Amino acid sequence: MERREEQSGAAGAGGASALDFTVENVEKALHQLYYDPNIENKNLAQKWLMQAQVSPQAWHFSWQLLQPDKVPEIQYFGASALHIKISRYWSDIPTDQYESLKAQLFTQITRFASGSKIVLTRLCVALASLALSMMPDAWPCAVADMVRLFQAEDSPVDGQGRCLALLELLTVLPEEFQTSRLPQYRKGLVRTSLAVECGAVFPLLEQLLQQPSSPSCVRQKVLKCFSSWVQLEVPLQDCEALIQAAFAALQDSELFDSSVEAIVNAISQPDAQRYVNTLLKLIPLVLGLQEQLRQAVQNGDMETSHGICRIAVALGENHSRALLDQVEHWQSFLALVNMIMFCTGIPGHYPVNETTSSLTLTFWYTLQDDILSFEAEKQAVYQQVYRPVYFQLVDVLLHKAQFPSDEEYGFWSSDEKEQFRIYRVDISDTLMYVYEMLGAELLSNLYDKLGRLLTSSEEPYSWQHTEALLYGFQSIAETIDVNYSDVVPGLIGLIPRISISNVQLADTVMFTIGALSEWLADHPVMINSVLPLVLHALGNPELSVSSVSTLKKICRECKYDLPPYAANIVAVSQDVLMKQIHKTSQCMWLMQALGFLLSALQVEEILKNLHSLISPYIQQLEKLAEEIPNPSNKLAIVHILGLLSNLFTTLDISHHDDDHEGPELRKLPVPQGPNPVVVVLQQVFQLIQKVLSKWLNDAQVVEAVCAIFEKSVKTLLDDFAPMVPQLCEMLGRMYSTIPQASALDLTRQALKRKPDLFLCERLDVKAVFQCAVLALKFPEAPTVKASCGFFTELLPRCGEVESVGKVVQEDGRMLLIAVLEAIGGQASRSLMDCFADILFALNKHCFSLLSMWIKEALQPPGFPSARLSPEQKDTFSQQILRERVNKRRVKEMVKEFTLLCRGLHGTDYTADY
Repeated sequence: MERREEQSGAAGAGGASALDFTVENVEKALHQLYYDPNIENKNLAQKWLMQAQVSPQAWHFSWQLLQPDKVPEIQYFGASALHIKISRYWSDIPTDQYESLKAQLFTQITRFASGSKIVLTRLCVALASLALSMMPDAWPCAVADMVRLFQAEDSPVDGQGRCLALLELLTVLPEEFQTSRLPQYRKGLVRTSLAVECGAVFPLLEQLLQQPSSPSCVRQKVLKCFSSWVQLEVPLQDCEALIQAAFAALQDSELFDSSVEAIVNAISQPDAQRYVNTLLKLIPLVLGLQEQLRQAVQNGDMETSHGICRIAVALGENHSRALLDQVEHWQSFLALVNMIMFCTGIPGHYPVNETTSSLTLTFWYTLQDDILSFEAEKQAVYQQVYRPVYFQLVDVLLHKAQFPSDEEYGFWSSDEKEQFRIYRVDISDTLMYVYEMLGAELLSNLYDKLGRLLTSSEEPYSWQHTEALLYGFQSIAETIDVNYSDVVPGLIGLIPRISISNVQLADTVMFTIGALSEWLADHPVMINSVLPLVLHALGNPELSVSSVSTLKKICRECKYDLPPYAANIVAVSQDVLMKQIHKTSQCMWLMQALGFLLSALQVEEILKNLHSLISPYIQQLEKLAEEIPNPSNKLAIVHILGLLSNLFTTLDISHHDDDHEGPELRKLPVPQGPNPVVVVLQQVFQLIQKVLSKWLNDAQVVEAVCAIFEKSVKTLLDDFAPMVPQLCEMLGRMYSTIPQASALDLTRQALKRKPDLFLCERLDVKAVFQCAVLALKFPEAPTVKASCGFFTELLPRCGEVESVGKVVQEDGRMLLIAVLEAIGGQASRSLMDCFADILFALNKHCFSLLSMWIKEALQPPGFPSARLSPEQKDTFSQQILRERVNKRRVKEMVKEFTLLCRGLHGTDYTADY
């Protein structure tokens, strides 16, 4: 296409005049879209074509593009343009043109019945859209008319072509209804009309499906058509004959997938549960598929076994309550449940040899919920029937959760391994749920199996079997309170007997010990049975996540019983930290574990351990502080600072977070002397200052420094007092360089815990206030949020802390103007709630000042937005000043006001807001 023609034919979105939308130009633009190698030209053509489709000229060029001499791509565009005009611009079509439009579409569909299939489908969608817009008044028997017209003998198209075209039209009709833009009241009318019209469709579909002469392509289309219609919530009893025909079609491999889809859609419609008699008739049909299912499993035919399983699960999952209610039919429903059990336990490893078993898991939840929802008498009957079934389910699930042989697992891709991991999590969740049905007997059952396995001398057991049983235990112990279980002591006794020859087994042993940490806190005599295993595992990088998380759980739950083991735990932890066995996040968890552990020791013991634990890092940090900043020493600095802040997060000698009661309190040591965290912080403060002076412009380092103090403030509370003067000086230096979110968050945290932070001589309150106002104008959302949070914490202090009151009086107007500028359009709309919080705090704590400032601030024309009238500004200020109690109302006012400021009020944008 020449450049001049290209500009006239496919002009940019804004530059085309109505005269450009000619057949010739549309064809040129389509050629450009499909064949031009230049992506910009393609995009230009696409924009222009989208305009062309909605233009008035589309009525003219669409029909011409459908001419027989055009290529399918061009014909397809013509058919699509017709559909868009009919579906979106129906009101533009004069009523006296409905019939001619309908007749033209019928003519084109008949012509394309033996032509391009993609064009035929688009034309059918266009006619379907026309029918939906005309039904029921302007075209009362639309579907019956379609059937009659396509069955006419005088058509030039052969019978099969007409039949397939009719089926395509009937298939897209319900689909178009589901996605149509009909108003709600019309949707109801049309739905009712279509439900009546299915009387003209289903007999035809039954006839075509059952007559032996129907070719496979026709029967396939029939099944797809049926599948489409059942989603209109057609009464299940009206579908009976077609469902039975679809079951028969399952024997034909070409029709299998379409039959499955049709049956599943019919069974799954929400309304189906009302038709219990029909559901009962379906059970024998589903049970009749068992032989086909077994054959498929035997032959490794995953598609067939998957499809049959979908049908069984659809019936069981959607209708278990309705079918359980039919007590006299309990045996046939139990047979269906057993068929689903077969699908759950289908041979092979998920997801490599089978993908079916995962489909069944939700069914077991549903069945259990339905059984437990019955009144006591009926529930007791069903418990008697289904408890053995659920015990069998546990065996099946634990078998499915087993790892394959090491050799086989080695061939799995990383994606397959990840799918298997998720599958095991789903099994774990199911086992946890099943515990509600089976109770303590389930744990006894698992314990007996594990005991027999580990103590049997007859045959060597596989690690996979042991691992799966432990995994079952862990699944339940993680969320269920097993403190009163009489089998846990036996289990703890069995664990050291397990011969750990494999990473997966070792991981599960670790996680099981971790899941039992609360039990160990109540039975401390057993700690020594398992702690050596955990400490040994810490040295194995492959067990990093499981061993470190388990040690952390034990240190958190059992800390008052760990002093005898503390020296050993610290020594092993130091060793693995120095050897750099673990990744960063596990190192941080390990430090948290040590924080819990040390919290229970006497102060001098804590200090001694801290000295040996932290000294190597302090020496390393001293060396790093001398170096010129570069990316590698930055990582090391952030790592060391992270280790310190994670240690201080959990090192808490005040026990204010403990929920121990009664005799437990006798275990708590009475704190003696200074707080160890403060001692360490004071020792390293100068060093941290030195590091900070070189890295003040680096957000990550500043964040890591702030994290140390923020975590310490949260843990120390009043004990933090000795640190306040030094911290104030450091914060001032941070602010004077660049106001960062982490520094503001730390100030807010320190202020929340210690309001007298602002009494400190070394803190320039005015400078911090002004820096925080400046930070409100930053483009980064985290910094703006942190600044807003800082002000909502600061403003309530203006009455009780003199320096804060003084700075608010002097600079509060500047804060208000910054807030109004942000609401006026300078800040993202997603941050408006944060600015509303500042306005609310100003109104609540500085009312007389705000009432004066807000009137002055909104006085200048064009502020905070040129779109506002003086009346709108006046209304806003009055609304804000009146609302001193309801923060939610203030947020709504700010949202409303910001939309006015941005010229978005009353537009589609407000819907997303």
